[in-house]
Amino acid sequence: MAREMRAGHRCYNTSPRAPILAAPAAPHSTRWTTIVMHPWLAQRTAQFDSSGIRKVFDLAAKLKNPINLSIGQPDFPVPQEIKTAAIDAIQGDRNGYSQTQGIGELREQLQTRIDAEYGHDDRKVLVTSGTSGALVMAMLAMIDPGDEVIFFDPYFVMYPALVGMVGGRAVTIDTYPDFQIDVDKVAAAITPRTKMIVLNSPANPTGVVAGEEQVKALAELAAQHNIALLSDEIYRTFCYDAPLPSPAAHNPDTIVVDGFSKSYGVTGWRVGWVHGPAAIIDKLTALQQYTFVCSPHPLQWGALAALDVDMTAQVATYSDRRNTIVAGLRDAGYEVAPTGGAFYVFPKVPDGQGTAGEFVARAIENELLIIPGNIFSARDTHFRISYAASEETLARGLDVLSRLRG
Repeated sequence: MAREMRAGHRCYNTSPRAPILAAPAAPHSTRWTTIVMHPWLAQRTAQFDSSGIRKVFDLAAKLKNPINLSIGQPDFPVPQEIKTAAIDAIQGDRNGYSQTQGIGELREQLQTRIDAEYGHDDRKVLVTSGTSGALVMAMLAMIDPGDEVIFFDPYFVMYPALVGMVGGRAVTIDTYPDFQIDVDKVAAAITPRTKMIVLNSPANPTGVVAGEEQVKALAELAAQHNIALLSDEIYRTFCYDAPLPSPAAHNPDTIVVDGFSKSYGVTGWRVGWVHGPAAIIDKLTALQQYTFVCSPHPLQWGALAALDVDMTAQVATYSDRRNTIVAGLRDAGYEVAPTGGAFYVFPKVPDGQGTAGEFVARAIENELLIIPGNIFSARDTHFRISYAASEETLARGLDVLSRLRG
């Protein structure tokens, strides 16, 4: 039967495409939703909805005195040298397109650092429109309909949406309760359709850093099966206990995504980079010509200046906050897995407190903004806290969580 929906004074007959079953955010969930699609929308758009995180951001704007532990962006000011370099570029009329690959000075600096760390003869760099732009282009360039992409649950919210957009199939590997990688589980999940494995370390939403032994084994597994390995290292700077183990050290074909957003507090600038085998990077460069064109030109000059800025003090502050929030949660009776990076923790909802969604609703009633775990996972048992917030805000948040714990 045809369905109609009204938009203003016009009616659209949606019978050719509606209703359809829209896949939920969590891969492999059996909870499907029947929706009515506008006839002009491609069916791939049914694979995603507005991010649940963004909905919490919108809610924060409506609260009078929110305790906001939801936002996944640094709260420190951008160092002045970085801002000055971007301002100078704007005032100097560097406001047109840059080369698609990025300004030469920035690429050269990044390439020098990458060569020094890995020493790969065939590793090339591309400056992208944020790490999100790099992820979008990697999926477009590498994943065909029906290809399988393995990543770990809990996961960054973009992964299942991006895989679905390009017609791929998300295959998730459960990492509960400690959020560590079990390479044997990955090996068991590989099929002839497996095209890519995505690793995010330090991880969003858990803050867990994959260990050297796990990373090496995963890198070798991908190489053994000739599977693309994409390492999302956007939180690389925020490793508190040891330097980040990267799979690129063990597998020269690893594709690494990184950026300036988190490390320097410039999340709105949209300057990232990706490096990997030249043939892959050359194709991503061509793809960028037809999509993002280039990263914002004047802000690339700010990013170039950022490479000479020491962020040790800011990282040390976040390490202290990590210690504060983990100790406070455990003192209040929450179960928290060991965390070594990013600026998140992912505590378990106490027994008898319902789902994470129900628990978060009660937290919001107390003006505490946190993110329910089902935004990042097939499970709804945990919740994400961002400790990119002041000590005062963290103390207020811990007080509410202690009261909710009972």
